[in-house]
Amino acid sequence: MPDTERYGIIGTGSRAEMYLRAATGDHGDVAELVAWSDTNPGRLDFYEQIFRDAGLPVPARYKTGEIERMIGESGVHRVVVTTPDFTHAEYVSRALLAGADVVVEKPLTIDAEGVRRIAAAMEQSGREVITTFNYRYSPRNSALKRLISSGALGTVTSVTFEWVLDTVHGADYFRRWHRYKKNSGGLLVHKASHHFDLVNWWIDAAPARVFASGGLKFYGAENARTRGLADRPERGTGHAEGDPFSLDLAADPKAKALYLDNEQHDGYLRDRDVFDEGITIEDNLALVVDYDSGATLSYSLNAHSPWEGYRVAVNGTEGRAELEVVERGSVGIGEDGRVVVDPSANPTYSPDGDLRPNSERLLLQRHWQQAEEVEIPEGIGGHGGGDAYLLQHLFSRTKLDEPLHRVAGYPDGVRAVSVGIAGNRSLETGLPVRIADLELGV
Repeated sequence: MPDTERYGIIGTGSRAEMYLRAATGDHGDVAELVAWSDTNPGRLDFYEQIFRDAGLPVPARYKTGEIERMIGESGVHRVVVTTPDFTHAEYVSRALLAGADVVVEKPLTIDAEGVRRIAAAMEQSGREVITTFNYRYSPRNSALKRLISSGALGTVTSVTFEWVLDTVHGADYFRRWHRYKKNSGGLLVHKASHHFDLVNWWIDAAPARVFASGGLKFYGAENARTRGLADRPERGTGHAEGDPFSLDLAADPKAKALYLDNEQHDGYLRDRDVFDEGITIEDNLALVVDYDSGATLSYSLNAHSPWEGYRVAVNGTEGRAELEVVERGSVGIGEDGRVVVDPSANPTYSPDGDLRPNSERLLLQRHWQQAEEVEIPEGIGGHGGGDAYLLQHLFSRTKLDEPLHRVAGYPDGVRAVSVGIAGNRSLETGLPVRIADLELGV
């Protein structure tokens, strides 16, 4: 392996910026960004200008249909894929077969066919796939992993996991390409694969059977009509004043440059109305997952909460651990009727009357003992302080804190997405689904 690896990136939307900055900044000594590709030439124009203004070498530009030529001509060792989920299987497989390793944003893919396609390309090429599960690297989640691994809980018997997305973050999935299940696999695949990976990793077990329930209960046109929300504009830009559910792309310079100014290239509207017709994903979901270890997971996801965060309880034969995280305490509305994201300025209240600021707390209570709070180290970067550690692992290929096994390989990516794929099938049939019946190869 060379001291400096040559990177290509496919997909230059907003999520790509983390990798672009890493390859040209903190990790520029081990990574050289030599090529990039996007279906929208305007987004490439945007980033090219940023690179020129910063005096950085501009990567070679390729069309997304030219993956093989990009890897061959530019000598790419590793490809980062940050494209819409339904394209992952194609781009990952083609990059592997062209001779490059792949780093892919979660989820690995959206369906069983995609998993099998990537598996075949890996076997044929002998190359590596890493799925980026940022939340593994968050200090609070690592602290829970250490606690479970220490044996303090004994054998894990069950996990309850509630994740709530607020009306800023949650709503955004219903504006973008994610709103169609054919594009994202729904929130069970696109969003919850993060969460399923955490559970799989925390308890070191593989999911075996899934039963799911849920539906579109808040967003979408039918729900809007039920609540008397009629005659809404198709998009938020130009119509957002007085409407906290509308997104005005013109009000955000970066969103304007990446999306609004480039709609003529592909027709993609980033600011669709969350109460539109035709949305096919769910906003309320619940699952029961049985594991090969004998443990059971009870999971729920809500995408229209007034606050954002998660609660986890892990029960074992020796006690219980509880992790509560408030990532955003509330969402307010300014004088112009638009959303104000400032948890310190507009706190909400929990049922017992305490303020709910951004916070995190991990408790351990063993049988016959008092509860004790477990210290959570301070993190750096996004995703709960995990992004910086993830990037360090990815670009340096180091094994920091190896006992935690935080680098997610291909089997981890498959196990995480398998719960969502099985969950979607369960939603369709109304029956529990055995993951072995999906024939995913893990």
